[in-house]
Amino acid sequence: MPLYSYLAGQAEARSSQARPAPACQKQAGFTLIEIMITVAIASILMAIAYPSYQQYLIDSRRSDTQNALLAFATTMERYRSDNNSYDNAHSGTGYPNPPKTTVFPSQTPIDSSDKFYNLTLQSANNSGYTLRATPISGTTQAGNGYLELTSVGIKRWDKDNDGLIGTGESTWNK
Repeated sequence: MPLYSYLAGQAEARSSQARPAPACQKQAGFTLIEIMITVAIASILMAIAYPSYQQYLIDSRRSDTQNALLAFATTMERYRSDNNSYDNAHSGTGYPNPPKTTVFPSQTPIDSSDKFYNLTLQSANNSGYTLRATPISGTTQAGNGYLELTSVGIKRWDKDNDGLIGTGESTWNK
């Protein structure tokens, strides 16, 4: 056997022996620790974001009710032009009472099945009226204080929900 062939055979034998065994294939996916860290981060973000979202919903429902009170006031002006008085636009006897269904809806939001405020006429006579939106108990708006609008455009909000309009509550702004 020629020396060249012998050496080539020896080199080939050594190269096949020197090759390391194939490494275990790496598994694709996430470890339990990675998943737990992701869940923890998502939980922290939700704990921060959820209260802000809830407050946003409360504020947007109050804003919707403010717009409903303004629309109710417009309807009261139409009622006065037809009847020469704001009186008797309410259902039932005496005040406070909800508006007649032919005048205005008695709850808001008007275009939703979930209602958060009751609308009432607190007072009405020949020369003026006071409209009120009171949060419905048991809803997320409960404890948010009532809103009022008078015929001369005075807007009030019982922000501290104590049942009275105090100083600093003669506006709908926060």
